[in-house]
Amino acid sequence: MSGWTIGIIGGSGLYDVEGIEDADWVETQSPWGKASDDCFVGRVGHVRVVFLPRHGRGHRISPDQLNARANIDVLKRLGVTDVLSISSVGSLAEGRPPGSFTITDQFIDRTRGRPSSFFGSGMVAHVSMADPVCPRLSGLVADAAKETGVQVDVGGTCLVMEGPQFSTRAESHLYRSWGCDIIGMTAMPEAKLCREAELPYAMVGMVTDYDCWREGHEDVTVEQVIKQLMGNAEKARAMVLNLLRALPEERPASPIDTCLDTALITAPHARDPHVLAKLDAVAGRALG
Repeated sequence: MSGWTIGIIGGSGLYDVEGIEDADWVETQSPWGKASDDCFVGRVGHVRVVFLPRHGRGHRISPDQLNARANIDVLKRLGVTDVLSISSVGSLAEGRPPGSFTITDQFIDRTRGRPSSFFGSGMVAHVSMADPVCPRLSGLVADAAKETGVQVDVGGTCLVMEGPQFSTRAESHLYRSWGCDIIGMTAMPEAKLCREAELPYAMVGMVTDYDCWREGHEDVTVEQVIKQLMGNAEKARAMVLNLLRALPEERPASPIDTCLDTALITAPHARDPHVLAKLDAVAGRALG
């Protein structure tokens, strides 16, 4: 066992976290290209914190243009042990109103054209995504969120769409018929890449709107989203600090820490050294 380094990926409306001590922006570099921004690195008590604004400071990067591989790679290079993703989402369920938080436990990936794996020809791996989030970390996050007084729904399926446009009304009704609870644009391939990098992952969906399925309710607009974001962001900052202060000093091992042990399939003699060089951070432990 060893200490925690929590990576926090802040979504729309969450571009910083107050209360991080001895912190500074650290320049990031990755063989997978340019990450969204530098990382804000510091501590809260005994917990080391690495914060990455997903869309860059000033919200410069569109959801469909995010370099998720570089983002996860730089977190791993900075020693992150666990990742908390915070995203603004729409609600597909009456009982999950704007202002509530959903602790997501499943995803349906409807993105397209986004590089979704660190592996490929020259070094093939297949990780399990049956349970795409870490239940231990998700439980800790749920407890931290409840302390803020916000409505917290533990469990829920997030439909991840391509964006950057919002849904059509037909799509919104279709996703509801599939049993989806919330809809967003960024958790995939982020969750898949965290699993490949052996990083336990939890995702909090901060609900800003009812998408466009709800009759008698205004269809989602940027103006509406931004208005709700302000309140959500304050609750999210409080949730993060609650989580970091409540973590035990020692971090217990997770099965996800070693999930590549049963995922690598390319024979050692057939592995491409150029591909292996790019995998030094995310898969260095398993590749030796």
